[in-house]
This record gives sequence, structure tokens and C-alpha cells, in this order.
Amino acid sequence: MSWALYDWGNSAFATTVMAGFFPVFFKEYWASGLSATDSTFWLGVGNSAASTLMVLFAPLIGALADQGNRKKHYLLLFAFLGALMTSSLFLVASGMWPIALLLYALGIIGFSGSIVPYDALLVDVAEEDELDRVSALGYAMGYLGGGLLFALNVFMVLKPQVFGLIDTGQAVRVSFLMVGIWWALFSIPVMLFVHERHPRPANPHALRGALKEIRENFREVGRYRRVVLFLLAYWLYIDGVDTIVRMAVDYGLAIGFESSDLLTALLITQFVGFPAALVFGYLGDRYGPRKGIMIALAVYIIIVFWAWRMQAIWEFYALAVVIGLVQGGIQSLSRSLYARLIPQDRAGMFYGVYNMLGKFAAVIGPLLVGWVAAVSGDSRLGILAVLFLFVGGFAALQFVTLKK
Repeated sequence: MSWALYDWGNSAFATTVMAGFFPVFFKEYWASGLSATDSTFWLGVGNSAASTLMVLFAPLIGALADQGNRKKHYLLLFAFLGALMTSSLFLVASGMWPIALLLYALGIIGFSGSIVPYDALLVDVAEEDELDRVSALGYAMGYLGGGLLFALNVFMVLKPQVFGLIDTGQAVRVSFLMVGIWWALFSIPVMLFVHERHPRPANPHALRGALKEIRENFREVGRYRRVVLFLLAYWLYIDGVDTIVRMAVDYGLAIGFESSDLLTALLITQFVGFPAALVFGYLGDRYGPRKGIMIALAVYIIIVFWAWRMQAIWEFYALAVVIGLVQGGIQSLSRSLYARLIPQDRAGMFYGVYNMLGKFAAVIGPLLVGWVAAVSGDSRLGILAVLFLFVGGFAALQFVTLKK
């Protein structure tokens, strides 16, 4: 439970900031002087720039975390960076969109960097027959914790006077500050109560050892055919998942929906996602994680087609429910399936590669959506471009087996 509580804490950034308020506030407050397509383009650039840095450094973070049992050390370091940058958004004034975008990108780096050692700790807190359920518990706690704070933040934005706030703008800025504090607070249990079960001796030359281990393990990853095939599939389909998370609100605004409706829909996704993630953990236990992932991918393909033709706000609400049913499941089962494919005493390094590809995927998706929307002048075509990522991931996953 202490491990899962970190998901409870950091998911507030993914929900309130990344998926919820930042896209709206960036477009309507910080970048109000830019056109809708230009603000979409720069939001895509900010997401992609942060993800590019994580592509470069995720394997190094993982390898360093493996050196002398330092997973919790690096988790705390990046969690502090993310919480500090998120809190700092409270200070950014209207029109200062470059500074807001920089702090947001650094917040993403803190969020993504902490996930590398956090994911690697899965093999320390769960036995093999518990991987699906424990991984699902983490995501479920994330949906619940992030959803509760997001619900409070949405209420603050809709009724700022109830909280003694001047207006909606101040309510959003205070929400960013609350996310930073919430994130830091729920980082404490994992640091105090989680212990690593696969000890490695301390290395006085950790950086040199990590760089050497990266070279050796990248060669070794290539010898794990199942790992390579899974990482290819994961790279493709998680791009689509992350792109929908990061760009859904911006897309809804671009096609004419009200921001209050979009935020309410996101809140629905959170609370649907809590029980759905637990259900997918059960499905992974019963039928295997690969089948569970394929079910979720089939649903995502339907979601993209539906979003492309969407006209009414009720459809956005319905899509929020459907996304909530599969989003946590595909993430949790991907993490637990990967844990079955890798050597557990080098989980940090292997999860570094896993997160590297996940973040590299997030470079392509937001840029693809923003570029297609800007070139065509049609945001609907941008969201449709995500389709080939899900189809490609589904196809590649057919070749991944769990045989010893």
C-alpha cells in the first residue's frame, strides 16, 4: 500500500495539471494572445520537448537507481523537482506563456523521472503471481487520489468565492500549488516503508558503472526477443494513450466545447478508472495480461473513430466513461507484463528502457496531433492521426509470448 500511495500522490499532476487545467489555462490565460492552432502547436512542443529529454535520460536514471539500491533516492529527487515546478506555476502571470510552458515541461520531467524507479520497485513489493493485482492497485489508487483532488480543484474553479478566491484564474493557480503539496506529501510513505528486495553492493563510481551497465544491458535487451517485441508494441500503443490524455481537453476546446464540460468529463474518467483498473488486474490474473491489453487496444481504436466524428457534448461525456474503463487497465497490465519478461535484479535499468520508449512515444503523438491540426486547419484530422499508433501496437503485440 505504501508503494501504491505514491501513485495516489503523483497522479494529481497527471490529472489536475497535465490532462485538466494546464491545457485550458495555457490556451485561455497564459497564451490568450495566440491563435487556437498556435497554442495547440506550442503545447505539443512543450510536451514533446520534456519527453525527448526523458528519452535520453530514462535508461541512465534506471541504471543509476540499480547502483547500490538507489531506487527510492532517485524517486524522491524527481518527485521533489516535479512538485516544486508545479507549485511554481502559481506565480506565473497572464501572458507569460513561455515561462509557464518551461515550468510545465520541468514538471513533466520530474513526474516522468520519478516513474522509472517507482515502476522498478514493483518487483520488490510483489511476488510474480501478484504482479497484475499490485500493479493495478497502484493505478487504481492513482485514479482515486488524483480524482479526489481534481474534484476539489474543479469545485474551486466553478465556485471560487466559496473558497475566498477572487476569480477562476486565481483558483486554477492555487490548484497548481495544491498539486505540488499533495505530490510531496504522498511521496513520504514509499520512502519510509518500502524496502528493496534485490540488493546490489554500493558503487562509489555509480555514474561510470551506470554508463557501462547501459551499454551492456542494451546489448542484452537485444537478446531478449520477447522484450524487444513487447517494447515495440508498447512504444506504439502507449503513444496513443498518452496523446489522448494530454491533448483531449485541447481537442475539445478546438471543436467548440466549454472548458467546464471538459473538466467534468475528465473527472468522470478518474472515478470510472478506479474500479476499472482493479477489474483489469483481475482479468490479468485470470486470462493473462496480454489478452487484457489487446481488449483495451480494440476499445481505443473505437474511441478514436468516435472522437473524429463527435458532435455533441454528451458524446464527450460518454467517451470519458469509455476511456476510464480501459486507460488504467492498459497501463497497469503493460507494467506487470513487462515485469514477467525482464531479469528482476536489474529492474531499474530495464524499466529505464521501458520508460524511455514510453516517453519517446509521447514525443511523436502530441507533435503529430498539433502538426496535422495546424497544417490542415482541422483539429479532427489531428486526433484521427493517432489511429495508426493503436493499430500498429495491436499488431506487434500478437508476437509477444509469455513462454519461459
